[in-house]
Amino acid sequence: MEKCVTCGRELHPERAKKYNYCMSRECQEKNAKGLTMVAVGVNKAAEQYMILDERTKEEIASGKYHDQRRGSFGTSAPSAVPAAPSPAPARASERVPGDRVKPRQSPAAPRVVRQPWSRSQQKLALLYNEQGLRPDEIAKKLGLSVYNVTQIILNARSRGKL
Repeated sequence: MEKCVTCGRELHPERAKKYNYCMSRECQEKNAKGLTMVAVGVNKAAEQYMILDERTKEEIASGKYHDQRRGSFGTSAPSAVPAAPSPAPARASERVPGDRVKPRQSPAAPRVVRQPWSRSQQKLALLYNEQGLRPDEIAKKLGLSVYNVTQIILNARSRGKL
């Protein structure tokens, strides 16, 4: 028979399976430890409550329970402001002798690269990635190539979105 670690009384066999102390008030106050609960936001409609133990801490740290209400996916990049037109070069008749003619330079326009995936495919790819799906599984679901899915994920990581 197991005995209480505090007072030495015998423990009921079923209680002894989980606890090493008896049900007396003094033993309960000395040995009982409260559980830390954590609210994990998993979607817009509800939160999930879990006991915060080592496994749960690791899962939260790995991003398994990403709260979809916080943070944003697919934020738009700052749009490029069109460059002001350069002044027209002076005509030959308006130039003064000795003036140097500068070669006309085109303004450095930002290069716009069109991505081969839609914004909604990008959002879904990032969500599926956070749920633990591999790029090949995500590619099948979204109708993209594995390369493009990998590019979406790497792009999000480099921007700090993952």
